[in-house]
Amino acid sequence: MTDFIPYADESSVLTIGEFTAENRTDRISLYGSLTLTKDKVGLGYAKTLQSLLNDIVTQLEKSDLPDEIAIKPTKTIANPFN
Repeated sequence: MTDFIPYADESSVLTIGEFTAENRTDRISLYGSLTLTKDKVGLGYAKTLQSLLNDIVTQLEKSDLPDEIAIKPTKTIANPFN
């Protein structure tokens, strides 16, 4: 897997096929579609996904977690290029 360290920063992204994991310091956002075909490509995708989930669980287990966090809504800013 790449240098994607769950909860480590606000900018890392891991893409598996059309499936994306987006890193934040307080959450991991997962979106897209992933087809796990019964071939070597599917196996590679499955192993990458397994590694990602194992890393996420490991990071979560290292912390004294609250029952639930409040996720701040995203803030929209004006396009600086217009």
